[in-house]
Amino acid sequence: MKITKWTHACVRLEHDGRVLVVDPGVWSEPRALVGADAVLLTHEHTDHVDVLRLAGLGVPVFAPEGARLPDPAPLPVTRVAAGDRFTAAGFDVTAVGGWHAAIHDGQPDCANLGYLVDDAVYHPGDSLAPPGAPVDTLLVPAQASWLKLTEAITFAATVGARRVFPVHDAQLNDRGLASVNGWFTETVPGYRYLAPGGTA
Repeated sequence: MKITKWTHACVRLEHDGRVLVVDPGVWSEPRALVGADAVLLTHEHTDHVDVLRLAGLGVPVFAPEGARLPDPAPLPVTRVAAGDRFTAAGFDVTAVGGWHAAIHDGQPDCANLGYLVDDAVYHPGDSLAPPGAPVDTLLVPAQASWLKLTEAITFAATVGARRVFPVHDAQLNDRGLASVNGWFTETVPGYRYLAPGGTA
C-alpha cells in the first residue's frame, strides 16, 4: 500500500489502482483528492474536512454518526459508528474510538472515529484511541491543542507499529517540528517524518 502524507491530517492510501483519502481538510492540498475513489472523515472540524471540495467530488464519503458537518449542506455521507466494518474504495475499514479528545473542560464534545484500513494502517483522527489490534503503520497526531507530546509518544510506543508517521502537524513552525521529530525519533522505533507530498 502506498501512503502519501499531505498537509496536516490528510493521508492518501493507494493499492491496486484504488485510492482512499482520509481527512482532506481546508489546509490540505486539493491534489490529494485527484482520482479518489472514497473519502473517510474522522470528525467534523474543518482542518479535517473541506465540505466544498467534497461536495463536487462525487465519491462515497464516510463520517461518524453524529458528526455535524459544516455548511454547505447537504454533503451525502454514509454514517458509521465505532466497531463498524465496511468497505471503502475496495479497502476493508474498521471504525475505532468514538469521541474527540477534550481540549479544555470537556470541550469539544464531538464524534471522532479512528480508521483501521486493511488491518494495517491506523489513522486515529483527533484522539488517541487504541486501534484494538496490531497494526503495521500508525499515523500519530504530532501536535494539537488537545495533546501533550508525551501522550503522543506514549501512544505510539504502546501501539508498537513497525512504521510510524506523524500527522496533525500544520500548526508547527520549523523549530517546533524539529523538536517534535527529535523526540519521536529518539523514543519511538520506526518513526519517520513525511513532509507534505512525501510517500512511503
